[in-house]
Amino acid sequence: MKIAVMGAGAVGSYFGAMLARAGHDVTLIARPQHVEAIGQGGLRFDSRSFNGAVPVQATSEASGVEGADVVLFCVKSADTESAGQSIASFLKPDATVLCLQNGVDNAERLQTTIRQIAVPAVVYVATEMAGPGHVKHHGRGELIIGPSPASADIARQFSDAAIPTMVSDNVISELWVKLITNCAYNALSAVADLPYGPLLKVAGVTDVMTAVIDECTTVARALKVPLPETLRDATLALAATMPAQYSSTAQDLARGKLTEIDYLNGYVVRKGTEHGIATPTNLALYVMVKLREARLEHSHS
Repeated sequence: MKIAVMGAGAVGSYFGAMLARAGHDVTLIARPQHVEAIGQGGLRFDSRSFNGAVPVQATSEASGVEGADVVLFCVKSADTESAGQSIASFLKPDATVLCLQNGVDNAERLQTTIRQIAVPAVVYVATEMAGPGHVKHHGRGELIIGPSPASADIARQFSDAAIPTMVSDNVISELWVKLITNCAYNALSAVADLPYGPLLKVAGVTDVMTAVIDECTTVARALKVPLPETLRDATLALAATMPAQYSSTAQDLARGKLTEIDYLNGYVVRKGTEHGIATPTNLALYVMVKLREARLEHSHS
């Protein structure tokens, strides 16, 4: 398959590397410093099973999606519309665009922009950029994708490339489970600048996380999104499986970048307001991250 990765940061570079190693024709669309590093020595890829350079094509031009059968759309949620507009005229009419993004409404927003099918996907992977053109994989790496004419074939080919992929009619519920996990962990990890293991050892953190989960669940119920009954326990148990992981929000702040908090706790706060549901814990965490962002902007000005 011919595959393009739009917004090849940590997540996109990981999946791009896995697909390229399996023999697919992969083009990464990334920031100039990544493109330059990849052009010099391939994509440096560190994982438990492989450590070395993966040869892939890389460009910083949106036209890199041209001719692709599948586009992995991995930009930050705030950039969905602008990135969608930049690739729209280059997409093959029958290309399948998979949204590998945080938040729950990206596919919907992207579809309006590109005027062709955008398939929601839930990504479970722990990965980071260790430097330009250098991706590190810490664990997991599976996808749940929504139905589309090509979804079954994509799931089969991705699974053959050691990316366990399943198709689910229930992908919006799965996205909400991921959203709630992000709401519970991301802001706390970011404000403390701590990975999940030490974070949960601090007194009161579990209580705050439980309050976040309960508020999110109430909002989801108002939106008629079904959630698993084991959600609270499963969410709190996650820290033990990746104790050294920093949230993506923490990674963004550490790099001096703005976060996706508007599409995580901020989204829950907005939906809560629309439905007359109080979400004070989500609001407090949202504001704390916005204060950290304000500090970044203040120090840059």
